[in-house]
Amino acid sequence: MTASGERTSASTTESPTAMRRLLPADMVERGKCPFDPPEGLRRRRGQGAVQPLELANGASAWLVTSIEAARAVMADVRFSSDRVRYPDATKLQPHEVEELAAGKAALTPKVDSREDGMFVFMDPPEHTRLRRLLTGQFTVRRMKALESHIRDIAVQHIEAMRAAGTEADLVPAYALPIPSLVICELLGVDYADRDQFQERTAIALNSNTPDDERATAGMELYGFIQDLVSAKRKEPGDDILSGLIHDADPPLTDAQLTDVALVLLGAGHETTANMLGLGTFALLEHPEQLAALRADPALLDGAIEELLRYLSIIQMGVTRVATEDLTVDGVRIAAGSTVIIATPETNRDPEHWDEPDRLDVLRPRASHLAFGHGIHQCLGQQLARVEMKVGLGELVTRLPDLRLAVPADQVPLRNEMLIFGVHSLPVTWA
Repeated sequence: MTASGERTSASTTESPTAMRRLLPADMVERGKCPFDPPEGLRRRRGQGAVQPLELANGASAWLVTSIEAARAVMADVRFSSDRVRYPDATKLQPHEVEELAAGKAALTPKVDSREDGMFVFMDPPEHTRLRRLLTGQFTVRRMKALESHIRDIAVQHIEAMRAAGTEADLVPAYALPIPSLVICELLGVDYADRDQFQERTAIALNSNTPDDERATAGMELYGFIQDLVSAKRKEPGDDILSGLIHDADPPLTDAQLTDVALVLLGAGHETTANMLGLGTFALLEHPEQLAALRADPALLDGAIEELLRYLSIIQMGVTRVATEDLTVDGVRIAAGSTVIIATPETNRDPEHWDEPDRLDVLRPRASHLAFGHGIHQCLGQQLARVEMKVGLGELVTRLPDLRLAVPADQVPLRNEMLIFGVHSLPVTWA
């Protein structure tokens, strides 16, 4: 279940957030340079690490733009992620804002337990249990074992593109299949079912698909995972779902397991696919950086971290609610206030990086917030790094003449989505 009490689907991360409707367009849509934060955010640079923000629904919020203030918020469990217990101002209707201001308790349901697996919207202790179970499944051994498998997937898709001609749309031909097939491996999807799983996933997570088709694919995918959970109960394998089913004490319900699988699917699939597409776009638009990377493959690890920092594909989607009066960077934040982490801007903090608006694959490595921070830091970050390292590495090595097949301003951007990227990326290597 989601925090609102409605059953989630695989298209959850694709839906335009309420926040987008409540902020000025220049704070959420990229401008002339598709790799830079929105102009409205850039204009706020230097005006304070924690800034007041008025939303279109009449509510007030706080905008965090510095990396240290963002870390402070995300590391403090008194800033809640639980939208069942604590109302997020970006999700409220105008009348609810008035009720909240009047102190009406109806907006804060008294919930004693959680029945779902949406652990990204939980606080301790519910979050702690599910997080610990998942951490035990995302082992270093498992991630390392996947690297050769990921390389095989990448090489097969590059060879398929070359066999089909000298042009391709890199998103469906390469960026999307890699994480889709990897998540099949992690969840233990049978080889015979992988085409069916990948097809439904691609439809459910494709923003260009009509809403009714996406909804249908999402429901089918939910049913597919429910069946997968039932199969893993009967015949466990060496996969994450089997581990969660047979290692949890007390056991997780089928609904919890299905929701956990959908969280992993959305978080791991969408983010990596868009980083591969947008990361390739950024390198093609910075040929001197691409040349440096090709000349010295040892730069690849650092280049991945720099791309994660520079691109920040998670848009204005990270929010917390203060559960008591708190102070961040000298600013008092009252209990019940919503705090919005402006990740694209925190990763360009001039107090943390020299020339933060410049892509530099030679930049000394420094920590960023692309994977979050604190108890909700991305579980799959090491897997994402491996997928990006292999995916980008094989691409720039095996297609040395890779370039855009259309002018850069004709590449369609995912401005309307929670996860930023490109809808398509036409490329050629002829």
